[in-house]
Amino acid sequence: MQNQFDPRPTGVNAATVGVPRAARDAGLRSYMLSVYNYMASGVLLTGIVALLFANSGMAAQVMATPLKWLIILAPLGFVMVMSFGMHRLSTPTLQALFWSFATAMGLSMSSIFLVYTGQSIATTFFAVSAGFLGLSLFGYTTKKDLSGFGTFLIMCVVGLLVAMLINLFLQSPAMQLAISAIGVLLFAGLTAYDTQKIKSMYAQVAGTDMMGKVIIMGALNLYLDFINMFTFLLSFMGDRR
Repeated sequence: MQNQFDPRPTGVNAATVGVPRAARDAGLRSYMLSVYNYMASGVLLTGIVALLFANSGMAAQVMATPLKWLIILAPLGFVMVMSFGMHRLSTPTLQALFWSFATAMGLSMSSIFLVYTGQSIATTFFAVSAGFLGLSLFGYTTKKDLSGFGTFLIMCVVGLLVAMLINLFLQSPAMQLAISAIGVLLFAGLTAYDTQKIKSMYAQVAGTDMMGKVIIMGALNLYLDFINMFTFLLSFMGDRR
């Protein structure tokens, strides 16, 4: 699941014209820190909800019923509402939707605690965290324009989704292994790309009413990159119960 948004208006943002470089840099750091804080808080909320729901015993019961499809598909619904409605929705509404999305993802991801050992989940989480930090730092600091890779990566994600749907019927272990490996690489690339894109938006939205919305949507993008990397890597290297 990958959300892509680009609310950047055309032209130069008058709010940044004549602003000293030091002030712009401080504003950019504050902006990026807000994005990361939202993203990290969302991941934390998802993890807590997933663990509590799995340990309560309710996850095992619900996932054995048709209700599991509502839990699995609910996060996608939140992403679509946020993506297509960000220009119409207020910032507080987007915030509420983001936290609701993170909670729904927690319910959906509770099944990993039923399938994989706690040690492999923890190992994979810390491995992905380290990789995510490195990739995001690269995207933030690199002078190379990564925008050309964006379209290619998103097309690959679409192809990956098609392959996943096909494998639902084939149930091929080899194909599942390939999907997991490719998924890790794709979302690793998207982490760097999305970080650079979010950074580049600052000059356009600083001082406007879009600032809060872009922070939330940027956090959503990075959250999805992290979660997808985590689930694909867990499927690739996780120890099953």
